[in-house]
Amino acid sequence: MPAPIVTLTMNPAVDVAASAPEIAPFRKLRCGPERRDAGGGGINVARVVRRLGADPLAVFPAGGSIGQLLAKLVAAEGVQCHVVPIAAETREDFTLLDDKTKFPYRFVLQGPHLTAAEAEACVSAFESRLAPGTFAVASGSLPPGTPDDFYAGAAKAAKRAGAKFVLDSSGDALKSALDQGVYLVKPNRRELSSVAGEMLETEVQWLTAARGLVARGKAEIVALTLADKGALLVSRDGALRANAPAVTPVSTVGAGDSFLGALVAMLARGEAFKDAFRAAVAAGTAALLAAGTELARPADIAEIAARVDVKEL
Repeated sequence: MPAPIVTLTMNPAVDVAASAPEIAPFRKLRCGPERRDAGGGGINVARVVRRLGADPLAVFPAGGSIGQLLAKLVAAEGVQCHVVPIAAETREDFTLLDDKTKFPYRFVLQGPHLTAAEAEACVSAFESRLAPGTFAVASGSLPPGTPDDFYAGAAKAAKRAGAKFVLDSSGDALKSALDQGVYLVKPNRRELSSVAGEMLETEVQWLTAARGLVARGKAEIVALTLADKGALLVSRDGALRANAPAVTPVSTVGAGDSFLGALVAMLARGEAFKDAFRAAVAAGTAALLAAGTELARPADIAEIAARVDVKEL
């Protein structure tokens, strides 16, 4: 049986995607048909995990009419959810494709302020769903006003439950959680540079920084995503490097979430690191082929995985 997977999304959103013939100032832009998807890091991870055959549980706060729609969208994808009610309205994010240039424009709203009691209720709901061996995935930005040590508290909660805490965040929230020690962290190059305190430009620097996190007990596994340069996976057992197969990107929305979703799904299934890593890179690449706010599709992941070259460093 695969290990259970529970995700926590503190600043979820309904992602709205549409297109316009041309984006220009002052004019009224007549948009094409819109689509709405459930969004936010942990929710996106859960959506990908579900597409790959597992049965995750998504924990998130939601309020107002947008919050109600969000819960419906999550459930429509077959993802179990535990909704923590909040007083404020859940946010919407917008992606608009310029049909003339084919450039996507992303507008990300800051999200609602959560009260201290609401934030604590989210951690309590998250912890209550954890058991020994559960993959506990916290992913995405924090709502305005939420303290930087919030994810550190979530990491402590996961440890109390004997769960494997997985984190995808940035800034001080990321640094604070790493001080507690996590099972797996998924930074991009900018985020790892911030943790290291210097700009990391070369593979040697990426590898040194990731190995440093493992050696200092900050993370058991570091999965570094490098956009079109592929990814790097580092643990005490060694390091793996993967290429990113060339594709013509349609959108970059959800690539990191798709990567993490596939990685967690495969690890929870008991797959070897190399195979899980290959699937993760394929999923991150596959997300580039999905329009608007869509995520990686299983058929694309399977096709691309055959072209992912993984080598040991």
